[in-house]
Amino acid sequence: MNDTGLTHMTVLISGASIAGPALAHWLARLGCAVTVVEKAPALRRGGQAVDFKGETHHTVLRRMGILEEVLRRQTGGTDQTFVDAAGRRLAVMPAEFSGGAVEILRGDLAEILYERTAGRCEYVFGDSITSLTQGAGGVHVTFERGAPRTFDIVVGADGIHSNVRRLAFGPEADHVRHLGYYYALAGIDVDGEPQIYNEPGRMASVGGPKSPAMFVFASPELTYDRYDAEEQKELLRRAYRGCGWRVPELLERLADAREFHFDSISRVVTGRYSSGRVVLLGDAAYGNTLAGFGTGLAVVGAYVLAGELLEAGGDHRAAFRAYEEGFRGYARVARKGNAGPFLAPSSPARIRMRNWMFDNRLALTLMLKATDTYATRIELKSYGL
Repeated sequence: MNDTGLTHMTVLISGASIAGPALAHWLARLGCAVTVVEKAPALRRGGQAVDFKGETHHTVLRRMGILEEVLRRQTGGTDQTFVDAAGRRLAVMPAEFSGGAVEILRGDLAEILYERTAGRCEYVFGDSITSLTQGAGGVHVTFERGAPRTFDIVVGADGIHSNVRRLAFGPEADHVRHLGYYYALAGIDVDGEPQIYNEPGRMASVGGPKSPAMFVFASPELTYDRYDAEEQKELLRRAYRGCGWRVPELLERLADAREFHFDSISRVVTGRYSSGRVVLLGDAAYGNTLAGFGTGLAVVGAYVLAGELLEAGGDHRAAFRAYEEGFRGYARVARKGNAGPFLAPSSPARIRMRNWMFDNRLALTLMLKATDTYATRIELKSYGL
């Protein structure tokens, strides 16, 4: 391999979901020594479906060499029917709206990225960063379990509740805005077609290929232990007390769910993506829960960050500056929406209006066109990648 200016660079990436391994893919190809640290004890293979929209996303997947595998493992998308308490059809959310151009289970995408990087990168599971100390020669990093090490740059690709962002940029409260809703995913197998049920401020859905049951509900900001699933399940039961349709059955089966995830619907607002030798990527920098663009932004962002490091010959200052200047406009879409009022409208009238949009072909066409416009609103450089 020719010397790209990156062949002697050591990089620590925090987070082994999507953004982290996507960046690891590019940097390892460019000759960097990449370490990925992940708090979870193993690769997380569950989760809901994620999607890619438009030619920009396809281009990056194609340049990564994973487009064919993503297409092979795509879910195919599924129409979802809005129903009333008796199970009667109210409206249909078409697969093209909910699943984008290509839909794939989050765990399957993470597995694809891991398989293509594990042989070229060091993965450390079950550990987390405890401190970052920057100096002229690099970033001195301490860990919960592992021995201290020094890296040329550190990348926070560890989600909305980013540990790296907290350590390098300040408290989470300074950067994360609660949008008035919470959601939960529960690995409960339910027979039948995908269905969505609403009551004002509450939504429950089931069905789809290997998809978990999903709940979305309006709530002021809650205080709870993010690592205590039993406490979170109890919060969910309280929020859905008295709810109709199949909700009592789903709540009854929460105890045996094969996986469970509970979090707020929140938006990340950052004044900058980097601080010295530390840079943020994906949801840690520009996340918006359930907004539908997170996976695409993560993968395109990883491509742009790696490309700018290559173009700058490893000069992290110039690269981070160009990454932010070139990407912030594209990432602005993550600051626009709040999925909560759409998924769990606050009144019967708002529920009817949301359902009407899916029965009106013109309204649906305009929404799909806007989505595609947002997904392609960036001019990708080739970077020689």
